[in-house]
Amino acid sequence: MENELQKKYGLITAIAMVIGIVIGSGVFFKAEKVLTATGGNLPQGILAWTIGGIIMIVCAYVFATMATRYEKVNGIVDYAEATLGSKYAYFIGWFMAAIYYPTLTSVLAWVSARYTCVLLGWNIVGAEAMAIAGFYLVGSYALNALSPKLAGKFQVSTTIIKVIPLALMAVVGTIVGLSNGVLVSNFTGGVIVNVTSTNPLFTAVVATSFAYEGWIIATSINAELKDAKKNLPLALTFGTMFVALIYILYYTGLAGAVSNSVMMEGGEAGAKLAFSTVFSNMGGTVLFVFVVISCLGTLNGLMMGCTRGFYSLAARDMGPAPKILKCIDVNTNMPTNSSIIGLLLSGTWLLYFYGANLTATPWFGPFSFDSSELPIVSIYAMYIPIFFMMMAKEKSLNFFKRFLMPTLAICACVFMVIAAIYAHGKAVFFYLIIFCVIMLIGMLISSKK
Repeated sequence: MENELQKKYGLITAIAMVIGIVIGSGVFFKAEKVLTATGGNLPQGILAWTIGGIIMIVCAYVFATMATRYEKVNGIVDYAEATLGSKYAYFIGWFMAAIYYPTLTSVLAWVSARYTCVLLGWNIVGAEAMAIAGFYLVGSYALNALSPKLAGKFQVSTTIIKVIPLALMAVVGTIVGLSNGVLVSNFTGGVIVNVTSTNPLFTAVVATSFAYEGWIIATSINAELKDAKKNLPLALTFGTMFVALIYILYYTGLAGAVSNSVMMEGGEAGAKLAFSTVFSNMGGTVLFVFVVISCLGTLNGLMMGCTRGFYSLAARDMGPAPKILKCIDVNTNMPTNSSIIGLLLSGTWLLYFYGANLTATPWFGPFSFDSSELPIVSIYAMYIPIFFMMMAKEKSLNFFKRFLMPTLAICACVFMVIAAIYAHGKAVFFYLIIFCVIMLIGMLISSKK
């Protein structure tokens, strides 16, 4: 065993990780929710995707600036340590390892299984879906823990594959929609159904947050990235801008494929219905296979971060059993013990997601919340102190990088927090209770050292 991660990834892998983690299930999974939240109001839906994209790009740009200056183990923890000290770095690192990584990874395992079940005509909330989700979770762990270089190559190849259905729908769907009038009808049709949310735009933006999230996980491999101070900022900047553009174009193309009312009624099969309409049943099925591969690529990228979560703490001699969790396997150059903990936590959160969101009667009563969205919003709240301290400390930066962009990023984060409260209501309170309990456990572990 050793304690040093090797530089094994290049710029292409880093860009593929940003694009590959963000583009995946979310744009398919949440497109129908955005439509439903806005009552089928297409312009408002596109506005929600635009706002979500701007928030992602602004925050990523600020972290890209910090990435040119700091490089240790796990970017976001590095930036927290540089701006606010080791205690806040531990706070962020514990949250990422215990809540953020495993919740997103578990949801992606189920979403990958969900679209596999749609493809096969099986029940998306039945035993089959959960069995497939468990298989995908373990399979992704095995790929990352046993062959990290192969996992990197898988990330690049799936990123290329996943852009194909989005680009085709963006172009062909828009052309078809303009020629048959469906796109114009969807744009001018207004609200189709009554909106249940008090603020549909906020609800829709929070829904897009899941689709746009994950880019920060790319910073988890900065210790393994060649010339990280140059390549990571490039990956964050170009990757997030590309994602926002392709999402908005895809959403527009989707509106050209089928009417909003049909898309909303289609539920989980809505995306498959749109692809089949534009590309025929056979073509739609083939492209939908690409969608499943896209989800698996995102799951792989999230697992890349998940397996390194506790290592990033242990490398600083923080958290539980640092001597054990910072050990690197000499054959795979992977933090094997940290990877196992990441897998176990992902499995636990997958069970929670099923009991809280997929059963007829939620298992956890009022503590049943959407673990695909609320942990995302809490991390935006954690970004705010980092951005404030960056403005105070980084005196060598120019006005644009030191003040303007961090200020915009703070406004974006505040917007996300407010939007989450409007969108989820009381569920935010119960999520925060669980959040505080888990964070308190982390603080108690830290205080014993």
